[in-house]
Amino acid sequence: MPAIGITGGVGTGKSTFCQYLGRLMPAAKIFDADAAAHALVDLAEVKTAIRERFGSGVFSEEGDLNRPALGAIIFRDAAKKRALEQILHPRIRRQWSAEAEKHRNSPDFFFADIPLLYETGGENLCDRVVVVGCSRHVQLQRLRDRSIDEQSARQMIQSQLPLAEKVQRADYVIWNNGPTGLLHEQANRLVDLWRNQTWTKA
Repeated sequence: MPAIGITGGVGTGKSTFCQYLGRLMPAAKIFDADAAAHALVDLAEVKTAIRERFGSGVFSEEGDLNRPALGAIIFRDAAKKRALEQILHPRIRRQWSAEAEKHRNSPDFFFADIPLLYETGGENLCDRVVVVGCSRHVQLQRLRDRSIDEQSARQMIQSQLPLAEKVQRADYVIWNNGPTGLLHEQANRLVDLWRNQTWTKA
């Protein structure tokens, strides 16, 4: 079965779309890159790499990572954001590519929920890619609804590859400007298409 990458921009609704896929295809394996990154920063070797690059100020006296402090740094400084990505993303890529390969001989679908799929070249490991997009206005409003101020929201969006470029490169586009029911309807249609498709490498 295929390995399908799911990506988009911050606030476009990618995670909600993946939740729908999980309900529609309960046997499918969904790899969550954000969850993997959250777990990785608790590993000793990753903590050491973060400390060497960002200093002890992003850790508590007990040695725990201060995630909000690190987040504030990387969204203010694109170079430091890339530095963190260089620590985490090769490890994340190894995890999900191994999972994808394992599931190629499985009767079940494999989905990789990867926010920075194109930025890290991960699309080359996928048979197909879905991009979940929305308008910039809706994207900003969703981030404001998370209590993120306007300047920070714009910085978060600008730190990613332009959504228009992701949409242009996608095999499938889910447009999430409307209510969640419309997103669910698009997920249903795509799942029906996949289930009736003969899969070959793109």
